[in-house]
Amino acid sequence: MNFGISFAPLVPAYVLFAAAAIAIVISALLLFIRSRGALFRATAMALLIFALANPSFTREDREPIPSVVAVVIDKSPSQNFGDRAKQTEQARADLIERLARIPNLDVRTVEAGAADGETDGTRLFSALGAALSDVPPDRIAGAFIITDGRVHDVPPDASQLGFAAPLHALVTGEANERDRRVVLTTAPRFGIVGQSQTIAFRVQDQGVGPSTARVTIRRDGEQIETRNVATNTNVRVQIQIPHAGPNIVEIEASPLENELTPVNNRAVVSIDGVRDKLRVLLVSGEPHAGERTWRNLLKSDAAVDLVHFTILRPPEKQDGTPINELSLIAFPTRELFQQKIGEFHLIIFDRYARQGVLPIVYFDNIARYVREGGAVMIAAGPDYASPTSLWRTPLDVVLPAEPSGKMIETPYHARLSDLGKRHPVTRALEGAANEPPHWSRWFRLVDAKVGEGSSVMEGPDGKPLLVLSREGEGRVALLLSDHIWLWARGFEGGGPHLDLLRRLSHWLMKQPDLEEEALRVAARGRDLAIDRQTMAETVDPVIVTTPSGETRSVTLQQAEPGLWRGSTPANELGLWRASDGKLTTLVNVGPINPREFAEVTSTTDTLRPLANATGGDARRLDDGGSVNVPRIVGVRSSETFHGEDWMGLKLRDASVLRGIGVLPIFAGVLGLLLLIGSLAATWAREGR
Repeated sequence: MNFGISFAPLVPAYVLFAAAAIAIVISALLLFIRSRGALFRATAMALLIFALANPSFTREDREPIPSVVAVVIDKSPSQNFGDRAKQTEQARADLIERLARIPNLDVRTVEAGAADGETDGTRLFSALGAALSDVPPDRIAGAFIITDGRVHDVPPDASQLGFAAPLHALVTGEANERDRRVVLTTAPRFGIVGQSQTIAFRVQDQGVGPSTARVTIRRDGEQIETRNVATNTNVRVQIQIPHAGPNIVEIEASPLENELTPVNNRAVVSIDGVRDKLRVLLVSGEPHAGERTWRNLLKSDAAVDLVHFTILRPPEKQDGTPINELSLIAFPTRELFQQKIGEFHLIIFDRYARQGVLPIVYFDNIARYVREGGAVMIAAGPDYASPTSLWRTPLDVVLPAEPSGKMIETPYHARLSDLGKRHPVTRALEGAANEPPHWSRWFRLVDAKVGEGSSVMEGPDGKPLLVLSREGEGRVALLLSDHIWLWARGFEGGGPHLDLLRRLSHWLMKQPDLEEEALRVAARGRDLAIDRQTMAETVDPVIVTTPSGETRSVTLQQAEPGLWRGSTPANELGLWRASDGKLTTLVNVGPINPREFAEVTSTTDTLRPLANATGGDARRLDDGGSVNVPRIVGVRSSETFHGEDWMGLKLRDASVLRGIGVLPIFAGVLGLLLLIGSLAATWAREGR
């Protein structure tokens, strides 16, 4: 309860001041001439001026408001190393118990920094700001942070805290921790497929002197190199980029004896492989209505560098003219099929039959090109069933179907086979789900017997129509009809020719998205989406390994023929690994090398400058194997809030006004008596 005097003048302020000035002058003059009753007159005038000022006695009923202190608990993954979690919980209990002894103190505890799969690094000050957002700055007594010291949102200046009170840091961990980590110094983001990129790194040890480390380098989970390197020195390594899309490179150093954790002994680089150009050689044989179908498709793709030769002379037109004189531009057969054949990603023969243009020996080169990783597509017509068929060349050893020599000429709808419903080239083609399929009919088919290949599309009576096969490191596709142009021309509504031919050419060129057996993992929102593409009827559970080393088993459900799906929460940042025992894949969630695991040794250096700027302190909790929480002292006024064995809080005197009482001095009988009394005293003195 507070008492005081307040004024509410009955006249304007300038009138009150003028009257006071006149009264002072008159009183001074009376005193100077020693007039009888001068003191009584001065007193009467003073009371009159005082009455015009309308003074009142006031009484305020105030209720004290508690000072607020925040306690932020670091729950980031790095707090799980060593005994930090145990130290944190003991320090929390001791600190809360000590704060409870201070009267009129409101303690707010908040946990922050836990792994959520979205936030990179430990962000404690954003949580501190949120906890105190509804508290006026003049009520905040201070803040305590229990952490390992690796905080990534430390304000650069104490004024950005939003309050003028001490900040104290209680640091878990031990003073002389040892740790080894891999630090990337040069990490390219892109690379040309078939070429190499340079990655620079160093193995950095903390708490020990220079030494050597065994470094293992993996690409997409496969080990490609192992070497010994000196610690704390820069190392460069050349990495070949074998395919388009993400090429995930892991650099892992051997563990350091008695180190804090091996989780940061590995660094990851994701290099997106970009094809410079897809080089395709298209050889069109006997002229036919659909010979431009392939050309139009390939020319529409800016990423394709197409080399196209067309043989316009039908085989029945033989007049003895030498082959090398039949074209304006000579067909560079030797250059293409002997010297530079390895530069092409795909060779397409569109209704090509032996006409003496390509010597037989070149077909040996093409077969070797396939086994060494090349791709060949045969778009066949009657030529494949003729005596001049490509089957009757050395190329037959890689072709997946042998022609019987017969042509089947009858209207039919191309259909997906059981394998085709699961194969990524043909699965879910638009219109395939209808019966008959919602696309136009074809009218011709080469009768053939499938060997090692897989028939993914069928013609009448289940005859093979599209056959795919793998030969050595390469791939071969055989389309046993030349009527796909009917789809392109819109006959009877047409069909999905663009989708089919594009998928087919990309499968031949080993596009990862079209692999028959594939395990894919992608981050979608807060979950990891797992897709398993397979030609099998069942799949095994997928074992998922988190960046911190935890393993989970995920059971997949069939989403459609050949495609199984599942998901698991993505609650950690970093590199995730998934494996079903046959296939292994990697995916990164958030930053590739999260700051949380970059430096894991505990430190007071990060928070000490900010704590000292507020008058607080940053000190370790570890005291010879035990946790030592200092005394907590309430301080009313000081610039320093810490000492040898104590930490202070800036206690506030904030209160809220609950009621107020006002008693006017010159109101009513009291005021009348004062004024009459002063006048009566003056009259009495002058009347003697």
